[in-house]
Amino acid sequence: MTHIIQNEGGSSSSTSISSERTDTDDDRMIAIVLSEEYASLDGAAARRLSNMSSVPHVPRINTFIPELSNATLDHQRLLQRLNAYGLYEVKVSGDGNCQFRALSDQMYRSPEHHKHVRKEIVKQLKECHSLYEGYVPMKYKHYCKKMAKSGEWGDHITLQAAADKFVAKICLLTSFRDTCFVEVVPQYQAPQRELWLSFWSGVHYNSIYELRDLPVRCKPRKKHWLF
Repeated sequence: MTHIIQNEGGSSSSTSISSERTDTDDDRMIAIVLSEEYASLDGAAARRLSNMSSVPHVPRINTFIPELSNATLDHQRLLQRLNAYGLYEVKVSGDGNCQFRALSDQMYRSPEHHKHVRKEIVKQLKECHSLYEGYVPMKYKHYCKKMAKSGEWGDHITLQAAADKFVAKICLLTSFRDTCFVEVVPQYQAPQRELWLSFWSGVHYNSIYELRDLPVRCKPRKKHWLF
């Protein structure tokens, strides 16, 4: 789900060419910085993520969908980080339920319980409205009704509600340029579990694991070569 802006008449201008070159240069710089960032890491890098400094999590609704060029660069950055830390994505359907599917996969080893996960999160939103309504720039009842619908995108408010409801620290490996790691922690309880998601900013969530922790159904098959 991306938003594409085209020049009128389909023509390309010198400005657009310059922009594309800038994007290419930015992407090359990102690759250099990431390679330096990960150069000293060993095979235990994934476990070190929990010791990294994270940016403060701010609950907010979805207000922005990146343009195609920016989304592509973001995705490349996320893939580089996954590879560098030896993490594997369990890809879930991009049907508007991806946040709930990814949370379901982390808790139940299957994305198919996303309806139950959404129901519990919406229940948390309704029962503890004082914790979340200040972040919602619309009538709160309307927001809860909207979030109860299958296919409605989860946001950073539903992530906070999930952390509170399931007493879990939700760890996001992100595609953000400035930081790769965000933690969402329960507001009034110590977390009893960790849930790991990848977050392609503004586009998609997936469930992530270290290889040794991958569910059996998701382990990569060994290649058998014929000689």
